[in-house]
Amino acid sequence: MTKKEIVKDIADKLDLTQLKTKEIVQKTFDAIVETLVETGRIELRNFGVFEVKQRAARKARNPRTGERVDVPPKNVVTFKPGKKMEERVRQMTNVPLLTSEDEDGLEDEENEDLVETVSSKGGGAD
Repeated sequence: MTKKEIVKDIADKLDLTQLKTKEIVQKTFDAIVETLVETGRIELRNFGVFEVKQRAARKARNPRTGERVDVPPKNVVTFKPGKKMEERVRQMTNVPLLTSEDEDGLEDEENEDLVETVSSKGGGAD
């Protein structure tokens, strides 16, 4: 779902204009980001907790070239869902599998043996 779809859905349900709803949604997102930047944490009761944490430096491998690379530490946003969300998500079916490739497009060395084993057996996704 996109922000535009969220705006339309809320506007329809609350009988508001999409323009006003878009402004409210954007201000909400801006407040979340600003709070994270200022305090490193925002707790939204019955929804979840966003936190800024530092991911440690690590060794990784570029899956395209096989080259080993040093990935420097970086700040990342984590999200821990609230209990109600967690329960509803657990009941979902047909959810895509999580892969070992992270958002940098690199594979952690800890997962490298598994990736190489699956690849050599022809079991990897193409």
